Amino acid sequence: MAKTEVILTQNIIGLGGESDQVRVAAGYARNYLLPQRLAIPVTQANKRHLEALKQRRAEREAHELNHMTDLSKALSKMICVIKVKTGEDGKLFGSVTSGTIADELKHQFDIALDKKKIRLEHAIRTLGEFEIDLHLHHEVKGVLKVRVESINPVAAPVVAPVEEKPRSEKRGKRSEVEAAAPAPEAKAEGKPKGEKKAKVEKKA
Repeated sequence: MAKTEVILTQNIIGLGGESDQVRVAAGYARNYLLPQRLAIPVTQANKRHLEALKQRRAEREAHELNHMTDLSKALSKMICVIKVKTGEDGKLFGSVTSGTIADELKHQFDIALDKKKIRLEHAIRTLGEFEIDLHLHHEVKGVLKVRVESINPVAAPVVAPVEEKPRSEKRGKRSEVEAAAPAPEAKAEGKPKGEKKAKVEKKA
């Protein structure tokens, strides 16, 4: 396949940025890059524009750096809530991927973020809260909190009614009987009568 060299005038992901001189398929350059003004042919006249392209690139990259820095600060304060269907045991039907998170960021916060910037090592398959690493820029990283919740209604636990035991009346009746009974008479203090009589006989 024939190749040709062009100078990029726009940033093209996977290919290069402004002022980069790259080698591409001739058909790709002829049918896409050149008609869309994303590149210009490599000529002596066009090489004179390299300084202007480098300046434009520096301005764009500085703007991207500032934007991603601000975005990282904003995302660190957010919680992206993702609602999923689960079974009775709490397991997810399916999983939460970086694409799912990117869609919810757009839906909930109107933030367009390339899913490739969301570094999710493994798909999320459980409920809970997670901290997801973000690679927003080669100089900017961030963290996003993601909370995975179930949309299934939670059944309220069934609590058996507690039967109240009838109060015993025996204790009350016993108290009433004790209150009604006359108090026992106190025994007379002193010496027995027999001893008193013996003293009288001795005196006579």
